[in-house]
Amino acid sequence: MNAAVMNETLAQDAVSNPKLDKVARENNKLHKRLCRLVGQAIGDFNMIENGDKVMVCLSGGKDSYALLDILMTLRERAPIHFDIVAVNLDQKQPNFPADILPAYLDKLGVPYHIENQDTYSIVKRLIPEGKTTCSLCSRLRRGILYRVADELGCNKIALGHHRDDILETFFLNMFFGGKLKGMPAKLVSDDGKHMVIRPLAYVKEADTERYAEVKNFPIIPCDLCGSQENLQRKQIKAMLRGWEKTNPGRVENVFSSLSTVVPSHLQDRNLFGFVDLKTDGVPNPLGDIAFDEEPCSTPVANTISLSQL
Repeated sequence: MNAAVMNETLAQDAVSNPKLDKVARENNKLHKRLCRLVGQAIGDFNMIENGDKVMVCLSGGKDSYALLDILMTLRERAPIHFDIVAVNLDQKQPNFPADILPAYLDKLGVPYHIENQDTYSIVKRLIPEGKTTCSLCSRLRRGILYRVADELGCNKIALGHHRDDILETFFLNMFFGGKLKGMPAKLVSDDGKHMVIRPLAYVKEADTERYAEVKNFPIIPCDLCGSQENLQRKQIKAMLRGWEKTNPGRVENVFSSLSTVVPSHLQDRNLFGFVDLKTDGVPNPLGDIAFDEEPCSTPVANTISLSQL
């Protein structure tokens, strides 16, 4: 049963079944929330403008399906005109079901292009067994997609990375790369020719997971990297999900901090002029309140000595 038929059936049955009525309302709320968050991200970062041709990279995973679906909805409502073309890179992985995406996209009625490139063999040849393939795979994939964007005349490349991807990348760079660096919602490629956008930047992975179930997307697993259980990213993902359970609100605060940076209170000399910093006698409300209580310190009445631990 496709998503349209399923939703229609739910709506009909809801009249006589309060439980199904609740499910239908929750599904509708989810769709509205995704549209609102994607629209907000597009507006905040000016991702899509009038006359754009957006190449939506469709991997066959839940996130890229959700991205394409929501962008198509927003295109119908937007006060501007922009075109969408879905692009899938068939990397010739063993047992890849090459017929699924064309059949889905034909039914959807969206223009699409399937690019056939055997990057799988290259990765397997160059990366020793058991080692992480993601880095090389992503570099090869990126170069091919940039070329395809040129050939199709697309000036924007939309990727399906969501909020959790952005946070995971931030912590990966911090823990393993020694950098405060994330995954921006919008950036210009290294060659200066391509604008890459991430319209799902404000969307939680849990919402794309649920949306994929509601819409019954024909998910295609990535056998190339999906079987690598000890990836550092999976460790970070487990850490974040643990925080969600034990410390509600912490993940939201961390994500918010990526948009609220105070360079003068970090230590990057290239980002802030520490070397030339001088006193000028002018009060600065954003300056350091050096001797005040730390904003996250424990109140004195509730302090516990080390001997008590």
